[in-house]
Amino acid sequence: MIRQVGSLFLVSLVGLLACQPKQEAPNFVTEPSVTFDLDAIKKRGYIQAVLDNNSVSYFIYKGNPMGYEYELLQRLAGYLKVDLKIKVIASIDEAIDLLNTGEADIIAFPLTITKDRTEYMAFTEAHYVTTQVLIQNKKSKIIQSPVELVGQEVYVKRGSSFKTRLQNLSEEIGGEIIIKEDSIEGETESLIQSVADGKIKFTVADKTMAIVNSWYNPNLDIDVPISLPQQIGWAVRKNSPQLLKATNAWLKGIKTSAVFQVIYNKYFNNPRFAIIANTSAYSSLSGNKLSPFDKEIKEGAKILNWDWRLLASVVYQESNFNPSVKSWAGAIGLMQVMPETGEYFGVSNIEDPLANIKVGVRFLKFLDTELAKTVTDSTERMKFVLASYNVGLSHIIDARKLANKYGRSPVKWDNNVAYMLSQKSNPKYYRDPVVVAGYCRCYGPIVYVKDVLNRFEEYKIHIE
Repeated sequence: MIRQVGSLFLVSLVGLLACQPKQEAPNFVTEPSVTFDLDAIKKRGYIQAVLDNNSVSYFIYKGNPMGYEYELLQRLAGYLKVDLKIKVIASIDEAIDLLNTGEADIIAFPLTITKDRTEYMAFTEAHYVTTQVLIQNKKSKIIQSPVELVGQEVYVKRGSSFKTRLQNLSEEIGGEIIIKEDSIEGETESLIQSVADGKIKFTVADKTMAIVNSWYNPNLDIDVPISLPQQIGWAVRKNSPQLLKATNAWLKGIKTSAVFQVIYNKYFNNPRFAIIANTSAYSSLSGNKLSPFDKEIKEGAKILNWDWRLLASVVYQESNFNPSVKSWAGAIGLMQVMPETGEYFGVSNIEDPLANIKVGVRFLKFLDTELAKTVTDSTERMKFVLASYNVGLSHIIDARKLANKYGRSPVKWDNNVAYMLSQKSNPKYYRDPVVVAGYCRCYGPIVYVKDVLNRFEEYKIHIE
């Protein structure tokens, strides 16, 4: 059956701006309290992004960080030549607060660009256009037109543009819609799920998000629009014109590329992927597992006195949790153990995943014990252990000797031992008399340490 929205509703939508309700005072810092633009971000070395917590923006699947916003942010950071750091915030008000107080540089929420919001932040060019739609359960009596919402309770995410839209809609249809705001930590998707489970009757979402959720909740009806088409974008501080200009230039370029269409289709036009990602035990959206080997990784982490998610990040870095991987150098399995290492620890069947993890853990423990003799700070030592696991202890010892000789700290990693390690492809340094292991193209272990620790931080966001 074709839905009839009704001419009265369409006319009232066009007159939306004529009937704005009185707005409540914002619960966040409305003006930037810092001046920190792109030059300062580049000098610092990273951009701090705030993401929403939902099945499209950012999640973990089989140990791999994923999401529409996440994948694009990675490319933006690469374009700006900085690292990416992420905070996951449920509250839009808190996200604006972090932005304007300087604790974040960009809000990468799927934000509806509204006139009110432009008073508090500067929006990027739109990513895409969508509409707001009513979410209802097909098993209940279906509303065919927004006019039928008079007297009905509709739940919305606190601080979202959905509340304002419903207030306007109440004016337009000449009757009160009872708007129920969820808690400040509440998620639009949790409200959608509550509708699917029959706990509440109605909520509102952007149609793009509604479509994705309807793929794995087929009992949802998402066919009643309650708004005109609206633009979705990201936001930066109003006093960050350099960052805004650079982000818009990047957006303009990537939106004309095949890469953007691939990413967009992956998250918004791929029902099979959405269903798998939202139902798998190895997805942070529906489970708390990273791999089939979590139990063994947790046991190994206890031996190391590490957070298990750190060891899991090492395993992912080595093998993507694939126990059958073999490297060109002969390393085998989940932790890419060399046969000689297995023999040293008295284990010959390193092809066995559980034995492989045990050998890898024993090697990490050996490295930690050796380095603990001279690197007492456990946080710093962790970096030395990771680098040694990747490139060999002898090269790390060389870099520490060079650091000591050239006025850098031999017990600190960043800009000290890591810097000297990066110089071991330079004859001045690898031919230095203090060097034993010789030449090393050692930028790899520096990236290795950074990647493992960055992934560990992402695992901490999503996995208990």
